[in-house]
Amino acid sequence: MQQYDGLIIGGGAAGLMCAAVAGQRGKRMLVLEHTKKVGKKILMSGGGRCNFTNYQVEPSHFISKNPHFCVSALKRYTPYDFLSLVQKHDLAFHEKTLGQLFCDRSSKDILSILLAECEAAGVDIRTQCDVESIEYQAEQQDTRFQLSTSTGRVAAPSLVVATGGLSIPTMGATGFGYQVAGQFGLKVERREASLVPFTLSGDLLELAQSLAGVAVPVSVSCGDARFREAMLFTHKGLSGPAMLQISNYWQPGESIEVDFLPDVAIADCLAQWRTEGRKGELKNALAQLLPKRFVQAWLEHHSSVRSLGSTTLANLSKADTEALGQVLHRWTLVPAGTEGYRTAEVTRGGVSTDEVSSKTFEAKSVPGLYFIGEVLDVTGWLGGYNFQWAWASGHCAAQYL
Repeated sequence: MQQYDGLIIGGGAAGLMCAAVAGQRGKRMLVLEHTKKVGKKILMSGGGRCNFTNYQVEPSHFISKNPHFCVSALKRYTPYDFLSLVQKHDLAFHEKTLGQLFCDRSSKDILSILLAECEAAGVDIRTQCDVESIEYQAEQQDTRFQLSTSTGRVAAPSLVVATGGLSIPTMGATGFGYQVAGQFGLKVERREASLVPFTLSGDLLELAQSLAGVAVPVSVSCGDARFREAMLFTHKGLSGPAMLQISNYWQPGESIEVDFLPDVAIADCLAQWRTEGRKGELKNALAQLLPKRFVQAWLEHHSSVRSLGSTTLANLSKADTEALGQVLHRWTLVPAGTEGYRTAEVTRGGVSTDEVSSKTFEAKSVPGLYFIGEVLDVTGWLGGYNFQWAWASGHCAAQYL
């Protein structure tokens, strides 16, 4: 039986960060990854460019039953701390909208940095290694955790669960981390696919399919949550950053509201056009504000405005204007559901933060057992926030192994 100072189940962002930092502190670390390669989600993220963090990271960008849980780690390891690591390795990056940071070249560069840090710290990494059983013997301090794996037995005083969530099973996602929590009697919050496209049904689905590929900048809201991003019509429903963001806050059966002209009051715009003496048809005027294909399908879909497309601007009544405002500024719908874990970027919910120290990430009732990253009930917005949580939680936990 090989002995280490710490065992980490999961070779993703959080697990590799934790292993590298603990290794640099002189700990002999072993990462156990059940797939053929570590860092698969890193490689596919951000369209292959990896949105690895965000300049504007605040606790309000994260969802958890305990919204205060993430505060400590985010303060102790900030985006600028990760940028120091990026700059140490001369990685070229750029900022997109809303503070999002991407690799100039490839997501492989982020994974290469983590692997280089692990190698320099003497971290052992085993891929295609399944954990078959976990034994816990509290009285045996040096070998408190004894794991039987497909590559042999290993032991260590500390075990870190960095297995991620259920999203994108084709990348190797499983519920193993939740099983470990269950083995040790820890509470697991309800899990749901999140940062995920919505599906529609009936005539709404037909509308979306007729507009598949059309993207529109919108403001979308669900309850108190609101986002201004692009929305994309698909053959299954609605996607794009706006829909992914609001999915973090949506529950089945709830409605969402979409404003297709968040920067323009259609009533004011129509009044201005009439003042200017414009004489064209409404559908042509609206095509100056929205994609022509969208305008045609949208007017046709809504019976309240279906006849207005060929109406001249001068002949629009107050009631017509109000009807247009309703379908363009306050389109309300109830999604049929979501595309589920198959396409979800993250899993909302997870190991209860009531069970884990926000300082050390150690389970309160099981000395030596740690949970980091997405496996916990902490879910970030789209835009690099979930990677920053992986870096921060992994770095902080590594200080206590």
